[in-house]
Amino acid sequence: MDAYIYRAAMYCEHCAQKIIIELEEEAAYGKPIKHYGDSEWYPQGPYQQGGGESDSPQHCDNCQVFLQNPLTSDGEDYVRKTVRMRARWYVGVDSVVQEWKEYYSYLWE
Repeated sequence: MDAYIYRAAMYCEHCAQKIIIELEEEAAYGKPIKHYGDSEWYPQGPYQQGGGESDSPQHCDNCQVFLQNPLTSDGEDYVRKTVRMRARWYVGVDSVVQEWKEYYSYLWE
């Protein structure tokens, strides 16, 4: 899934497009966009594979959809530990962790 970066947060394409529309509408009413090429002022992307490799699964900062990014070895360890901990201490795995478990199924092969 493609991801966008805006103001130090990750966004799915749907939420990033909403932000872009809002910024463009503000610009039409006289509030200029300062820098299209700066993620502090305007969403940057799309970046493939959920924004790329990370130490943890990434989610949209607005709607919380899972961005399906690849993991570093530390990220793989984090997912393994989280799935085991949730299963052990919370009697089952919540929907977010279940989604990670299914997406990163290679970790259990």
